[in-house]
Amino acid sequence: MGDFDVMASLSGLIDQAILWAPKIIIALLILWIGFMIVGAITKFAGKAMEKGGLDKDLTPFLKSLISAILKVLVVITAAGTLGIEMTAFIALIGMAGLAIGMALQGTLAHFAAGVMVLIFKPYSVGDLVDIQGTVGTVSEIQVFNTIINSLDNKKVIIPNGIATSGIMTNLTANGKLRVDLNVAMPYEEDFDKVKGIIRGALDKVSERLPDEPTVEIEKFDEHNVLLAVRPFATDKTYWDVYFNSYKEIKKALGEAGITVAYPTRRIKNI
Repeated sequence: MGDFDVMASLSGLIDQAILWAPKIIIALLILWIGFMIVGAITKFAGKAMEKGGLDKDLTPFLKSLISAILKVLVVITAAGTLGIEMTAFIALIGMAGLAIGMALQGTLAHFAAGVMVLIFKPYSVGDLVDIQGTVGTVSEIQVFNTIINSLDNKKVIIPNGIATSGIMTNLTANGKLRVDLNVAMPYEEDFDKVKGIIRGALDKVSERLPDEPTVEIEKFDEHNVLLAVRPFATDKTYWDVYFNSYKEIKKALGEAGITVAYPTRRIKNI
């Protein structure tokens, strides 16, 4: 009697396998072919967006979104071939989405912030920015994070929610940056003479923008007159202008015989 029950059960399992085998094969084929089609559609959509001039920051995000939506539709279709009720399946997805959403509230906030960055564009890939005290070039705007290459060549990953929660300074947006320099001038020197020397030195800085630089007295120091020297540069040439300006000014002042005063101490004999 026991052997008969085992054989009956085995026979039932074989019958069920034969019954479900075509449906499973069809479902797997739908998944395989469907994912291939989704990949082709996503690739085509990406090329179309690039040719259409869509923003380079928005294209990867939209491609990912299109791919995710189409893949969900393929999975739902494959599930339908197995006889799974679509209403129950969709309700299950909704419940799972709600549970995941509650568990990932912070992550979803970063996602929402990333969408806002892509829409309103306070900064773009390639911009020089100051975000939460990190100064560097934006290398990538991801769904949840903004990636910055800092000036000291560090890869800084800032969650979008944090990046947008404070003051963001886009150093590229206006097309040029003012380079703030200071030069000390001895009190006995003529300001107009020194001003002319400094402007001549700045003319030798090839990376400098043609905007008229500012050379004015900033304040009177204990030993020197402190001059404010303000040439202009792009975000790409800022440091070249900064260092080369100092180099050319130092050289020009030396050639003119102008030396900067420095503190001295007298030691009294006791």
